[in-house]
Amino acid sequence: MRKVHPEFAYQSRELEGQIEGILGDPPDRKNYQRMVDALVGEYAQGGGIEDVNMLAFALVDHLEFSDPKGLLAEAEDYEFGDASRVFAMASCKGEEAARMYAAIGESMPDLARQAIITAFLHKNPRKWDDDDQSLDQLSRNDDGDDVEDDDTASDDFAQMFDQDGD
Repeated sequence: MRKVHPEFAYQSRELEGQIEGILGDPPDRKNYQRMVDALVGEYAQGGGIEDVNMLAFALVDHLEFSDPKGLLAEAEDYEFGDASRVFAMASCKGEEAARMYAAIGESMPDLARQAIITAFLHKNPRKWDDDDQSLDQLSRNDDGDDVEDDDTASDDFAQMFDQDGD
């Protein structure tokens, strides 16, 4: 298991939610496929929304990964990385998807790098560790020292009403 940048973990969870939301309950595969096809078409023409999650959504079903270990290493840094290396570690199957892959490599390489890694993490959840961001985990080491006593006014509060400036 490997740690990934928290933003990649977040984007991967968001992608999962987006896919489930588009599929619906019960799953409507035709609607899902129409949405994916529309996004792929937009990105293939050099347009499309410049959003990591939307781009990852367009890519996720078309990507094939040739270097999973390399992609995991790239997932450690969200902001900075070598887009050309990431592009070399994956490819898109299908004619329209391949055009999209080439177009995003030209027009938005850094965003595409993030989207490719996000899609990879979504498709391979057992290869990486997600930090537990639940309230239970976040409060585990909280000893309560930041909680002020409710019965007394803090200095900041009292000075708000001090007109003399004492």
